[in-house]
Amino acid sequence: MTAAVFFGCAFIAFGPALSLYVFTIATDPLRVIFLIAGAFFWLVSLLLSSFFWFIARVTSDSKDGPVQKYLLIFGVLLSVCIQELFRFAYYRLLKRASEGLKSINPGETAPSMRLLAYVSGLGFGIMSGVFSFVNTLSDSLGPGIVGIHGDSPQFFLNSAFMTLVIIMLHVFWGIVFFDGCEKKKWYILLIVLLTHLLVSTQTFLSPHYGVNLVSAYILMVLMGIWAFFVAGGSCRSLKLCLLCQDKDFLLYNQRSR
Repeated sequence: MTAAVFFGCAFIAFGPALSLYVFTIATDPLRVIFLIAGAFFWLVSLLLSSFFWFIARVTSDSKDGPVQKYLLIFGVLLSVCIQELFRFAYYRLLKRASEGLKSINPGETAPSMRLLAYVSGLGFGIMSGVFSFVNTLSDSLGPGIVGIHGDSPQFFLNSAFMTLVIIMLHVFWGIVFFDGCEKKKWYILLIVLLTHLLVSTQTFLSPHYGVNLVSAYILMVLMGIWAFFVAGGSCRSLKLCLLCQDKDFLLYNQRSR
C-alpha cells in the first residue's frame, strides 16, 4: 500500500510537469539549458532565504511556540519575495543574452521571451516542487500510518495536489511576469508577488486542506487563463487546437507573429 501511495502521489505531483518537459523542452537542447538555469536561480533564492532564516533563528534564540510561528511566517514571506526578485534577475539576464545574441549574429533567430518565460517558469516550478515534496514523498513509504492520531489520512494526497498547483502556478507566473517586464507594466509584477504570497500563506491553514486546495486551484485556473492570452492565445486558436486542425492552427500562429 505504501508503494501505491508513493507512486500515485509522485505521478500526481510531477506527472504534468514531466509531460511538459518531454513534449515541449526535451527535444531542444537550448530550452533544456534555460530550464536548468531557471532551476538554478530558484536554488540560489532558496539558499539566500535559508541564510536569512538561520540568522533570524539565531538572533531570536527563543523556543516559545508563538515566536517560532511568527518566525516561520516571516521566513515564508521573505522566501517568496526573494524568489520573485530572482525571477526578475533571471529575466534581466535572459533579456541581455537575447540582445547580445542578436548583435553578434543578426541573422540568428533568438528564442522569444514568451518561450523563455514558459521554460524558466517550468524550471522554477519543478525545483520548487522537488524541494517542497520530496521529503514528504519519502515518508509515504513508511513505516507508520497517517491519521492514526486523529490527523487527516489524506495528507500525502493533499500534499501531492498542492505541489502540482505550485508547479503550474510557477509556469503561469513566469509567463505573466515576463510579459509585465516586457511591457513595463510594473503592477503586473506586484500582482504576481501578491498571488504568490497568498498561495504560500494558505499553507498555514492546515488541517483545513479542502479550503486551501480549492482556493489554490481557483487561482491556478485564473492565472492559467491570463497566461494563455498573454502568450498570444485566443479563443479562435484554442478552437483550432481542440479540433486538431493543425495546418490552420500553424498558419494562424505564423500570421499572429
